[in-house]
Amino acid sequence: MNRVLLAVLSSKPLLFALVVCLCWSGAVFAAEDCDSAGEYAFVCGLVNPEDLVLVPNSNWIISSGMGAGGALYLVNAGAKTWSVLYPTDGVQTQQDLGLYPACPGAPDLSAFVTHGLNVQPNTGGHSTLYVVGHGAREAIEVFAIDATGDMPVLNWKGCILTPDGMAANSVASAADGSLLVTIPLLTGFSINEALAGKITGGVFKWLPGESGFTKIEGSGMPYANGIEVSADGSEFFVASSGMFNVTAFSNTDPARVLRRTKTFGFIPDNLHLSSEGELITAGMNLEDPSCGNLDLSQEFDLGKFASCPRPFTVWAINPQSMQGRALATSLAIAQFSNITMALSVGGELWIGTFGGDRIGYRSLEHSH
Repeated sequence: MNRVLLAVLSSKPLLFALVVCLCWSGAVFAAEDCDSAGEYAFVCGLVNPEDLVLVPNSNWIISSGMGAGGALYLVNAGAKTWSVLYPTDGVQTQQDLGLYPACPGAPDLSAFVTHGLNVQPNTGGHSTLYVVGHGAREAIEVFAIDATGDMPVLNWKGCILTPDGMAANSVASAADGSLLVTIPLLTGFSINEALAGKITGGVFKWLPGESGFTKIEGSGMPYANGIEVSADGSEFFVASSGMFNVTAFSNTDPARVLRRTKTFGFIPDNLHLSSEGELITAGMNLEDPSCGNLDLSQEFDLGKFASCPRPFTVWAINPQSMQGRALATSLAIAQFSNITMALSVGGELWIGTFGGDRIGYRSLEHSH
């Protein structure tokens, strides 16, 4: 266990009550062992790369760093190398007071922890990065990405604070500039209530120029986790780590449940729309003879669950039919567990983790 990370995170009780994406490092594996394991190879040395997004029209991946000493990383998918993207000396701070009038200023870098990510393409090599930030404050941090040079650079533009300082998990954006975020555990709720099927969280919306988020009525569910917006903006999709499925909602207030996937045999975490139009989620398998099955009748032991390497599943979903298929599976890998998401880049599948020192990748040619 990384004691420094645990000490930082334990100052935010809601931050680590999370089930999968839980801002907790149960097993930080040694970076010196970066050998491949079966079909999976690794890029090593990062701190809990929980979520990954692709810079539009490029081979660059941006990774979050969900722990002390990690904020945002830039990964070269071709060269299999990485560097720190934020904080660095080259990042500018130019707050847009018109769009983010209630933001109190740039984040405190001494306590900055990053979680879910989203990119909204703009034009001419520019795009906007939305980051779920924890640490000194709970907020969505907003960066402009300039990818017109040799490497992408960031410009911090502002933030939107979450309601009552609650910890968000994931963020999604629409072309009109609106944002949707998931709050897995509203104030007063516990992770055990979520696993018992009780509505503990939901989706909140922000419109450009507003001071903060408002809850979307009808979006409540047990442990709302990953979120994505449909290509036309009329629907949004949420992965529930309490119901073990993905739900399609109308993007209205109140929201209406439109359709759902079947119940998965793994804990769905982050959710992203691929370039092929499929929703991709991933997570740890619920049943495992070595680590033990997840017993919903018992008090959930997060440390025990996260510290034992478990098999994992990457799942692709047709957003219209909600039917799915296994895009990749794996038996337990000692050096790589606590899986949260997957991203398709250049014929490869890149996989993140909330508790580890590496990103996994493998060829998509022989996907299950």
